[in-house]
Amino acid sequence: MPGLPGQVAPDSRRWLALVVLLTGTLLPPLDFFIVNVALPVIRTDLRASSDVAQLVVSVYAAAYAVTLILGGRLGDLYGRKRVFVAGMLGFGLASALCGMATSPSVLVAGRLLQGISAAIMAPQSLASIHAMFPASEKGRALSLYGATFGLAAVGGQLLGGLLVAANPFGLGWHSIFLINLPIIAFAVPAALALLRESRAERSARLDVPGAFLLATGLLALVVPLIEGREHGWPWWCIALLTLSVPLLFNFWRYEKRQEQAGRTPLVLPSLLATRGLQRRLLATFFFYALAAFFLVFAIYEQAGLGHDALAAGLAILPLGVGLLLGPLSGPRIARWTGPRTASCGMALEVVGLVMAAALAFADAPRWLPVPLLLIGLGQGIALPALVRLSVDHVDARWAGLAAGLVSATLQISAAVSVALIGGLFFALAPDGSSAGEVRSGFAIASLAMAGALAVAAGLSWKRDR
Repeated sequence: MPGLPGQVAPDSRRWLALVVLLTGTLLPPLDFFIVNVALPVIRTDLRASSDVAQLVVSVYAAAYAVTLILGGRLGDLYGRKRVFVAGMLGFGLASALCGMATSPSVLVAGRLLQGISAAIMAPQSLASIHAMFPASEKGRALSLYGATFGLAAVGGQLLGGLLVAANPFGLGWHSIFLINLPIIAFAVPAALALLRESRAERSARLDVPGAFLLATGLLALVVPLIEGREHGWPWWCIALLTLSVPLLFNFWRYEKRQEQAGRTPLVLPSLLATRGLQRRLLATFFFYALAAFFLVFAIYEQAGLGHDALAAGLAILPLGVGLLLGPLSGPRIARWTGPRTASCGMALEVVGLVMAAALAFADAPRWLPVPLLLIGLGQGIALPALVRLSVDHVDARWAGLAAGLVSATLQISAAVSVALIGGLFFALAPDGSSAGEVRSGFAIASLAMAGALAVAAGLSWKRDR
């Protein structure tokens, strides 16, 4: 960390480099959300079944979640600049494959490669911010990181709808993938020119067996959570979930043996004992229960309130405004709240979700922009503060690993929350439900998310000794 012996002076070009790094932060979540709006058109054009259409989303999410820790570790070992550029080039090639796809199988393969490339690229942004910026500037840099993440989540759905409707150059839905290419064409040369290389001080070989064990265990966990509800929880989903426990336990035992033998494992077991990191990762897991909100809100707007897709996309804009304003006001709020900034942001989210539930029960949607703004503000304040709590107390050598752990926790939380809270919503408001049932389902799902965020706020509130 800045100020430690051997720490290099801050890079004079670090703020320009941050713009490039934030491109790597923007693209992965943007490409997750941008596809949702275009799925009906993609399915019609490629004559794809509903299962295959769902794979276009789920295979990206699964590959991204499973590869994130490995991606962070690659940056620690081989250099974050080098791995960032490689991940971005891979993301560009995968985007071109998706954009030129003429069959569902090619599109699914492209999405798989996109998810892997995104997971290699994304952790380098957070780890490089940790390595580049002194403590006095890190809060501002992480606030911009949080704002970019929020912009991608909300803007992706709007941009997807606009591109499909505008049909630029007659490309139709293909444009939602091909738009990545000019962005990457700008970002790669800029990264080569502006980024300073950083890595762990001691080089080591990649822990291939550990990477395989972790990927297998996480796939067994994440794939059923993503696919289970769509398929009615068949036997193979239950079998995979059961198998994930011994797989992850064996991974953990293997990593402990590697560290005890003086080798460098994929995940350092001793790292998780660093000043409450386990508690913060658990808080991160509960924190991202909000991922289910985007799904249930879109259905509530259309099936519960009778709005069309464009109106539903516009209705979530107050949340997007909050996601932009929250990170920008976070450093000022942190002067008053200190290490409890994340908890305060989550408290705002809890208030917003409870208000949204009350308005849904009362059938008073015209006031929804108020709780949506609160939810966005809280998320925007809490995310960078929670990330900083998790990464700042880790030795700079392992910044990439810590960033990968945080990002992977967020993605696994998203899969779990969509499966559980989304499953609760669909149980209360299945296909063909009345508008009143949809409103009640949205209200109860919002209260479930509020409960998860309250747990996250409590875990984040506790100070380290």
